[in-house]
Amino acid sequence: MKIYTKSGDKGQTSLVYGQRVSKHDLRVQAYGTCDEANSMIGLALSSLGQGKESMEIKQSFHVIQTKLFHVGAELATPSGKNVAWPITDEDVRYLEAFIDDLDSKLPPLTTFILPGGHPSGAAFHVARTIVRRAERIVVALLERETANPVVLAYLNRLSDLLFVTARFVNLRSGCAEAILHQP
Repeated sequence: MKIYTKSGDKGQTSLVYGQRVSKHDLRVQAYGTCDEANSMIGLALSSLGQGKESMEIKQSFHVIQTKLFHVGAELATPSGKNVAWPITDEDVRYLEAFIDDLDSKLPPLTTFILPGGHPSGAAFHVARTIVRRAERIVVALLERETANPVVLAYLNRLSDLLFVTARFVNLRSGCAEAILHQP
Protein backbone atom coordinates (compact mmCIF):
# COMPACT_ATOMS: atom_id res chain seq x y z
CA MET A 1 0.00 0.00 0.00
CA LYS A 2 1.39 3.40 -0.96
CA ILE A 3 1.26 6.30 1.47
CA TYR A 4 -0.03 8.66 -1.22
CA THR A 5 -3.29 8.17 -3.07
CA LYS A 6 -3.51 11.42 -5.06
CA SER A 7 -7.24 11.46 -4.22
CA GLY A 8 -6.83 14.73 -2.28
CA ASP A 9 -4.93 16.62 -4.94
CA LYS A 10 -7.99 18.71 -5.82
CA GLY A 11 -8.82 19.80 -2.26
CA GLN A 12 -11.18 17.00 -1.25
CA THR A 13 -10.81 14.22 1.29
CA SER A 14 -12.92 11.33 2.54
CA LEU A 15 -14.69 11.06 5.84
CA VAL A 16 -15.31 7.71 7.51
CA TYR A 17 -17.72 5.74 5.28
CA GLY A 18 -16.28 7.42 2.17
CA GLN A 19 -18.22 10.68 1.92
CA ARG A 20 -16.07 13.23 0.04
CA VAL A 21 -15.81 16.73 1.49
CA SER A 22 -13.65 19.81 1.05
CA LYS A 23 -10.46 19.85 3.06
CA HIS A 24 -11.73 23.04 4.73
CA ASP A 25 -14.94 21.34 5.92
CA LEU A 26 -15.51 21.87 9.65
CA ARG A 27 -15.21 18.15 10.34
CA VAL A 28 -11.82 18.04 8.60
CA GLN A 29 -10.68 21.15 10.46
CA ALA A 30 -11.84 19.65 13.77
CA TYR A 31 -10.18 16.27 13.41
CA GLY A 32 -7.09 17.81 11.81
CA THR A 33 -6.69 20.13 14.76
CA CYS A 34 -7.06 17.19 17.15
CA ASP A 35 -4.30 15.44 15.20
CA GLU A 36 -2.14 18.56 15.53
CA ALA A 37 -2.77 18.62 19.30
CA ASN A 38 -1.93 14.92 19.54
CA SER A 39 1.37 15.52 17.78
CA MET A 40 2.22 18.39 20.13
CA ILE A 41 1.40 16.20 23.12
CA GLY A 42 3.84 13.65 21.68
CA LEU A 43 6.49 16.37 21.44
CA ALA A 44 5.82 17.43 25.05
CA LEU A 45 6.14 13.84 26.24
CA SER A 46 9.39 13.35 24.34
CA SER A 47 11.03 16.06 26.47
CA LEU A 48 10.10 14.48 29.79
CA GLY A 49 12.73 12.67 31.78
CA GLN A 50 12.74 9.01 32.75
CA GLY A 51 11.82 9.33 36.43
CA LYS A 52 8.84 7.67 38.07
CA GLU A 53 6.56 10.71 37.78
CA SER A 54 7.52 11.21 34.14
CA MET A 55 6.77 7.58 33.36
CA GLU A 56 3.37 7.84 35.08
CA ILE A 57 2.54 10.94 33.03
CA LYS A 58 3.66 9.18 29.84
CA GLN A 59 1.50 6.14 30.63
CA SER A 60 -1.56 8.29 31.35
CA PHE A 61 -1.02 10.34 28.22
CA HIS A 62 -0.71 7.17 26.14
CA VAL A 63 -4.35 6.52 27.06
CA ILE A 64 -5.24 10.15 26.36
CA GLN A 65 -3.48 10.22 22.98
CA THR A 66 -5.37 7.07 22.00
CA LYS A 67 -8.65 8.68 23.08
CA LEU A 68 -7.75 11.86 21.18
CA PHE A 69 -7.27 9.69 18.10
CA HIS A 70 -10.76 8.33 18.79
CA VAL A 71 -12.08 11.91 19.06
CA GLY A 72 -10.64 12.54 15.60
CA ALA A 73 -12.25 9.39 14.23
CA GLU A 74 -15.56 10.39 15.75
CA LEU A 75 -15.32 13.86 14.19
CA ALA A 76 -14.46 12.25 10.84
CA THR A 77 -17.68 10.22 10.97
CA PRO A 78 -20.62 11.92 9.23
CA SER A 79 -23.82 12.66 11.16
CA GLY A 80 -26.09 9.67 11.46
CA LYS A 81 -23.36 7.08 10.92
CA ASN A 82 -22.12 4.56 13.48
CA VAL A 83 -19.01 5.68 15.38
CA ALA A 84 -16.46 2.93 15.97
CA TRP A 85 -15.01 4.33 19.23
CA PRO A 86 -17.40 6.87 20.78
CA ILE A 87 -16.12 9.18 23.49
CA THR A 88 -18.05 8.71 26.73
CA ASP A 89 -18.60 10.47 30.04
CA GLU A 90 -16.21 7.91 31.54
CA ASP A 91 -13.45 9.29 29.29
CA VAL A 92 -14.16 12.78 30.63
CA ARG A 93 -14.06 11.49 34.21
CA TYR A 94 -10.63 9.92 33.51
CA LEU A 95 -9.33 13.38 32.59
CA GLU A 96 -10.93 14.94 35.66
CA ALA A 97 -9.29 12.39 37.98
CA PHE A 98 -5.91 13.06 36.36
CA ILE A 99 -6.42 16.83 36.71
CA ASP A 100 -7.38 16.47 40.38
CA ASP A 101 -4.35 14.29 41.10
CA LEU A 102 -1.84 16.66 39.49
CA ASP A 103 -3.52 19.80 40.82
CA SER A 104 -3.34 18.46 44.38
CA LYS A 105 0.45 18.49 44.03
CA LEU A 106 0.63 22.13 42.86
CA PRO A 107 0.63 25.41 44.76
CA PRO A 108 -2.64 27.32 44.38
CA LEU A 109 -2.85 29.55 41.32
CA THR A 110 -3.15 33.16 42.48
CA THR A 111 -2.44 35.05 39.25
CA PHE A 112 -2.24 34.56 35.53
CA ILE A 113 0.89 32.81 34.31
CA LEU A 114 2.66 33.01 31.00
CA PRO A 115 3.34 29.87 28.96
CA GLY A 116 6.92 28.67 29.04
CA GLY A 117 9.32 27.01 31.42
CA HIS A 118 10.79 23.58 30.79
CA PRO A 119 10.64 22.55 27.08
CA SER A 120 8.10 19.87 27.97
CA GLY A 121 6.00 22.30 30.01
CA ALA A 122 6.07 24.85 27.21
CA ALA A 123 5.01 22.17 24.70
CA PHE A 124 2.11 21.17 26.95
CA HIS A 125 1.04 24.84 26.92
CA VAL A 126 1.14 24.84 23.10
CA ALA A 127 -0.87 21.60 23.03
CA ARG A 128 -3.42 23.29 25.32
CA THR A 129 -3.91 26.17 22.88
CA ILE A 130 -4.28 23.74 19.96
CA VAL A 131 -6.95 21.80 21.88
CA ARG A 132 -8.75 25.08 22.59
CA ARG A 133 -8.77 25.77 18.84
CA ALA A 134 -10.15 22.28 18.21
CA GLU A 135 -12.82 22.99 20.80
CA ARG A 136 -13.86 26.21 19.02
CA ILE A 137 -14.09 24.37 15.70
CA VAL A 138 -16.21 21.63 17.29
CA VAL A 139 -18.55 24.32 18.68
CA ALA A 140 -18.99 25.65 15.13
CA LEU A 141 -19.55 22.11 13.87
CA LEU A 142 -22.19 21.41 16.52
CA GLU A 143 -24.03 24.57 15.48
CA ARG A 144 -24.41 23.10 11.97
CA GLU A 145 -24.43 19.32 12.36
CA THR A 146 -25.09 16.57 14.84
CA ALA A 147 -22.10 15.16 16.67
CA ASN A 148 -21.46 13.64 20.07
CA PRO A 149 -21.58 16.54 22.58
CA VAL A 150 -19.29 14.59 24.93
CA VAL A 151 -16.49 15.30 22.45
CA LEU A 152 -16.78 18.97 23.35
CA ALA A 153 -16.61 18.22 27.08
CA TYR A 154 -13.61 15.94 26.47
CA LEU A 155 -11.71 18.66 24.62
CA ASN A 156 -12.59 21.22 27.28
CA ARG A 157 -11.29 18.97 30.05
CA LEU A 158 -8.23 18.00 28.02
CA SER A 159 -7.19 21.64 27.69
CA ASP A 160 -7.53 21.99 31.47
CA LEU A 161 -5.40 18.89 31.96
CA LEU A 162 -2.72 20.18 29.61
CA PHE A 163 -2.56 23.44 31.59
CA VAL A 164 -2.20 21.59 34.89
CA THR A 165 0.35 19.21 33.36
CA ALA A 166 2.44 22.14 32.10
CA ARG A 167 2.42 23.63 35.60
CA PHE A 168 3.28 20.26 37.17
CA VAL A 169 6.17 19.61 34.76
CA ASN A 170 7.54 23.10 35.32
CA LEU A 171 7.34 22.73 39.10
CA ARG A 172 9.02 19.30 39.09
CA SER A 173 11.78 20.49 36.75
CA GLY A 174 12.50 23.56 38.88
CA CYS A 175 11.31 26.11 36.30
CA ALA A 176 9.50 28.98 37.97
CA GLU A 177 6.21 30.02 36.42
CA ALA A 178 6.39 33.37 34.64
CA ILE A 179 3.87 35.69 36.24
CA LEU A 180 1.85 38.07 34.10
CA HIS A 181 2.89 41.59 35.08
CA GLN A 182 0.02 43.99 35.48
CA PRO A 183 0.56 47.46 33.94
